[in-house]
Amino acid sequence: MLDLQQVAEAATRLKTNVGRVIVGKENVVELLLVALFCDGHVLLEDVPGIGKTTLAKTLARSLGCTFSRIQFTPDLLPSDITGVNVFNQKSGDFEYRGGPILAEVVLADEINRAGPRTQSALLEAMEERQVTVDGVTRPLAYPFLVLATQNPVELEGTFPLPEAQLDRFLLRVAVGYPDREEERTILRRFRTANPLTEVQPQIDAAELRQLASRCRQVACHPVVEDYLLDLVHATRHDPAVELGVSPRGALALLRASQALAAIRGRDYVTPDDIQMLAQPVLAHRLILSPESRLRGQSAAAVLARLLEQTPTPAEEVWSARQ
Repeated sequence: MLDLQQVAEAATRLKTNVGRVIVGKENVVELLLVALFCDGHVLLEDVPGIGKTTLAKTLARSLGCTFSRIQFTPDLLPSDITGVNVFNQKSGDFEYRGGPILAEVVLADEINRAGPRTQSALLEAMEERQVTVDGVTRPLAYPFLVLATQNPVELEGTFPLPEAQLDRFLLRVAVGYPDREEERTILRRFRTANPLTEVQPQIDAAELRQLASRCRQVACHPVVEDYLLDLVHATRHDPAVELGVSPRGALALLRASQALAAIRGRDYVTPDDIQMLAQPVLAHRLILSPESRLRGQSAAAVLARLLEQTPTPAEEVWSARQ
């Protein structure tokens, strides 16, 4: 039996640490930890002012990681992200001055405000964990987590993210407004001081790498695997969908389910894990047909319908061997 106690304990420490700053949003924090243990990236899609930047900073400090924030604007250049080579007159050589992408946790704020050329500068870093400047490739540090935000309301002066870039995000998450009592707690917690200054690291990069490798070893029963594949293939044959989930998306759902199970102290994936993660992992990978878009359908609604239509395996079948 796989021992996942260390994974669950580390996740609990991180949740508690983040909870000292972020009020509520336990599900959002848990999804960020899933992405962290999967070595994936997250697209936070919500209105300004609900704590996305604070959440990213708190997570970075909880990991003892370097943090950088890139404010995307229409005039942002790719070199503003990756860095440039500068001529040093004293040495007579060009020296590389790294950009903000070299941090371990990167907040790409309002990513859809930059042009496609600048957005594409992130693709190599997000997928290959490296940057190339003037023909020289440099690896990025571990961990490397991109938390990108975009405003779903204000569309003027924005550029939709291309499908290839959306597919690089493991999860798309909506943070949402706090309820009344949570907002009261926020007012009182931040009234006299910023609790972010007191956040201390809980795990380091070496421990994180070890925990992430254990998550990959979480078992998935063939019946649960079939359930995952049934859902993925249903997206490819539904008339409301023009392009369904790719094999990359299916693998992302499996790895995210493994990480979620490990965080919760289990050494096996359940159908509930897949159902919980289906929306944040798969919805942004669906391309609806023009007819569906004209009718005002959303990818989330289509995926919810497919989840209802896909038969869930009985527990006595998949729990026979775990």
